[in-house]
Amino acid sequence: MTSIFAGKTVIITGASAGVGAACARAFAAQNAKLVLCARGRAGLNAIAKELRPVCEVMTSAMDVADTTQCLKLLKKAEAKFGAVHVVVNNAGMHSRGDLETIAPEDVAAMVDINLRAPMVMSCAAIPYLRRAGSGAIVNIGSLAGRAPLQGAATYSGTKSGLRAFSYALSDELAEAGINVGVVSPGPIDTGFIMDEIDQVEDIVFSQPMSSAQQVAEAVISIASGEKVEISLPASSGKLTTLSYLFPRLRRLLRPKLYELGRKNKDKYRNRQDLSETS
Repeated sequence: MTSIFAGKTVIITGASAGVGAACARAFAAQNAKLVLCARGRAGLNAIAKELRPVCEVMTSAMDVADTTQCLKLLKKAEAKFGAVHVVVNNAGMHSRGDLETIAPEDVAAMVDINLRAPMVMSCAAIPYLRRAGSGAIVNIGSLAGRAPLQGAATYSGTKSGLRAFSYALSDELAEAGINVGVVSPGPIDTGFIMDEIDQVEDIVFSQPMSSAQQVAEAVISIASGEKVEISLPASSGKLTTLSYLFPRLRRLLRPKLYELGRKNKDKYRNRQDLSETS
């Protein structure tokens, strides 16, 4: 069975590791042409070397917060592969802790990378997707964007904004044949969280952990136009809806969720310790 992404050009930001690399593998399995970007060239070269036997791959070491570099990337992608069909805005940043403990420069960087960059990339990509005749924009959000998360005020705010942006843009482009949506995962078993486990709010681990592959599969579903949003896991998506609609309930549940999260964090930390010593 031929994939709808066979021969299509897919741009993925933050593609050198974690969810971005998983998305690259998922679209490679669909016989897509890949345009992979990230700040680190070594990671990009590694994933490109892995996937070039499977599909065509172009890489670009760049900063997604730089508008000029985003514009150049789109132009280069179209020039190399003839069209741009899918954009996956995955690159993200999280400087953890209460707002008063974070440097103002890091707050600005989170807003630039998590929110402004996907907005700019989406805006710049629309003419390319229209020329291609159809396409998709998929944004990587978070459960923190579905309900306020203390200890992550800026991150939560950027992901909430990205979620609202995705829904609004989906409506704007519905008649153009361009699918737009957002994947909103909870904790993901990647270095983005696990490398900083001691700095992550305990409550984050109160929710079941997803794999990068599960997030990538959700990205494929959104790009296919199946849904506008997929929360991972689905049960956590329902919980965040309730906590958003009923703030008092969220505050009542918070102590229990923190307690559960601490227990789960200890399990994950022990797992890491065992893997490092084995």
